[in-house]
Amino acid sequence: MTKVMVVGGGKIGAAIVELLSATGDYKVTLADQDAEALKRIPPDQAETRRIEASDVAGLRDAIQGHDMVLSAAPYTLTPVIAEAARDAGAHYFDLTEDVESTRRVKELAQGAKTAFVPQCGLAPGFISVVAYDLAKRFDRLDTVHMRVGALPLYPSNALKYNLTWSTDGLINEYCNPCEAIHEGELREVLPLEGHEHISLDGIDYEAFNTSGGLGTLCETLDGKARELDYKTVRYPGHRDIVKLLVNDLRLSTRRHILKDVLETAIPMTLQDVVLIFVTVSGWKEGRLMQETYAKKVYNKTIGGKVWSAIQVTTASGICAMVDLMREGKLPQTGFVRQEEANLDDLLANRFGKNYA
Repeated sequence: MTKVMVVGGGKIGAAIVELLSATGDYKVTLADQDAEALKRIPPDQAETRRIEASDVAGLRDAIQGHDMVLSAAPYTLTPVIAEAARDAGAHYFDLTEDVESTRRVKELAQGAKTAFVPQCGLAPGFISVVAYDLAKRFDRLDTVHMRVGALPLYPSNALKYNLTWSTDGLINEYCNPCEAIHEGELREVLPLEGHEHISLDGIDYEAFNTSGGLGTLCETLDGKARELDYKTVRYPGHRDIVKLLVNDLRLSTRRHILKDVLETAIPMTLQDVVLIFVTVSGWKEGRLMQETYAKKVYNKTIGGKVWSAIQVTTASGICAMVDLMREGKLPQTGFVRQEEANLDDLLANRFGKNYA
């Protein structure tokens, strides 16, 4: 049985524990500083430990004896948890969309005897596996457009949005610079710009630049793609309100106020849908061709409990990568990019099937 430690018992951490423990193949330990979060986990699912994740020495000692560490903690703790995992000799996985944190993980992976697999969620994560799989089908690549949205099924406020995951991560997406490839050159573009309208299944949406969703694809496809970008999908009108808050009211420089506003005024929901939309164009046998992957994933009941679509897709992404590592289908040492996973292997996986 594989021993894993999940650090962070929030919305996604709890879903990870649910999925892994139900297989019988993993012995799960959940670590969190919040005693209430630990109490919400049934004792038959995981052993729980109250640990201050910022305490590197204490975390390293707790990780000893575990084969893998999965970080579902805030992105600010990513380097700390990754360093502790390296010191304890455990494989490391996380969900971070934060670019700087991932660069630190890459540094820690150099010369490591275990694997470091960051950005294992939905976007970055599954979306990168899909995009790279489509890109490999072309003789010569031209454009790669990646669009993802986690949306309420029943929008009822001016933002047409409900909180579905980390508020800090959401604010990062809206405020931090975004990576892209434009006319063959790697560059940074502004968040909330690149506004466009799209339609899927007869429903209108908008999309705009947000940070972190590309993962490592800019590096992987540098020199291969003429255009590469990632945009978040929302219902029309959302972007303009966020732009007012972030830019006009300058809450991008007072993120603690923006977080308080969002968490006080915008309720959470489990009734949501995740949209995944990837379009790739390029040349095949001398012709300019296009291939598209489009999917909607809805909330579902697992283990007798309703889980939101963003919980299901994010937790399934990291759990599938853990399974693939366990089965020897990923590199066993060093820094591992999401696009090194095979899409067919991921979708055939017991966790990856949740994307179908």
